[in-house]
Amino acid sequence: MPLEFGLWRVDDRPERVVTRPMPLESRLEELIEADPGILGKPLLLIGRQVPTQYGKFVDLLGMDDEGSLHVLELKRDRTPRAVVAQVLDYGSWVQELTNEQVRDIYRTYAHGRSLPEELDEAFALTFGGSPPEALNASHSLTVVASEMDAATERIVGYLATGFQVPVNVLFFRYFEDEGRSYLARTWLIDDAEASAPAQGGKARGKQAPWNGTDWYVSFGDEPGGRNWTDANRYGFVSAGGGEWFSRTIRSLPIGARVFTHIPKVGYVGIGTVSGEPQPFEEAVLSIKGESRPMADLPLEGTYRYVGPRASTDEQDRREWIVPVTWERAVAREEAFWRTGLFANQNSACKLRARFTIDEVSRHFGVSQDAADS
Repeated sequence: MPLEFGLWRVDDRPERVVTRPMPLESRLEELIEADPGILGKPLLLIGRQVPTQYGKFVDLLGMDDEGSLHVLELKRDRTPRAVVAQVLDYGSWVQELTNEQVRDIYRTYAHGRSLPEELDEAFALTFGGSPPEALNASHSLTVVASEMDAATERIVGYLATGFQVPVNVLFFRYFEDEGRSYLARTWLIDDAEASAPAQGGKARGKQAPWNGTDWYVSFGDEPGGRNWTDANRYGFVSAGGGEWFSRTIRSLPIGARVFTHIPKVGYVGIGTVSGEPQPFEEAVLSIKGESRPMADLPLEGTYRYVGPRASTDEQDRREWIVPVTWERAVAREEAFWRTGLFANQNSACKLRARFTIDEVSRHFGVSQDAADS
């Protein structure tokens, strides 16, 4: 049966608040845009009246903290069959959107509004972190309605529970009481989190393209441990303390361009890997054209090393050194950071975040494109 609920004022004795027809159902679109939180979960709106390739317009398009897209379509005065068919058609369009197409949709939406120009920054302001590498790995479809009918309930329930189609109805009821207006909401189906994962190899295509050269490096500058002053002065990046931490740093190839970041501080350098990774006790660095064992250098930090009879566990925890020729590097106190820049707990990973590449390169005054280096 169609959903129904009431609201009572209980200052003295219970008095039911009068339910009214929504004055303008289109106003729901404005209310959701003003505060997406009324939907019941954090959501970043990335588009309003978004044109599709089929000549139609998605009322509202949002993104959650996992990078999944949310299509929000108002029922307005359409029949159940028409509105459900429309939102399913939008789903067929949304699932094909690439990473860059999603970003373009946001840029168009942000233009002329008091919003960050780039999705990365808007995502960080909304969710407090960097967007995932693969945007739109899943999506969900929501019909927004102020009136519910049995036919819509049957159709949506049949698709969602019988065939796992990620469709639901968000039902708003409008109340008036002593000159004030209120909205109450409920979902038709309890699992409002349902979403459709990308199938097959499609998810890979929704990652931002990688230029084949740029890498992110997390340099854990720690008291009593590795020290960024050493890395800046002698030209290297390093990681250790466990096989998980050192495995990714050892994957850096010669010629890779590394964007080096100190966690919770900022970006401190851009350089090019100039040698193979080596454990600290074997590492040799080029100092003013002379090859010097790293262990012989006057270091400010401490780097874990092992002897010839070390156990497997001890070997896993040793520090691995990767030689780097710095194009530009600064002291820890001069680190660069702004909202929306990429950060990751991996010691090293491929850097696909165009916003980060552009902003960090511009700040340090180096070429923004690896191909131009």
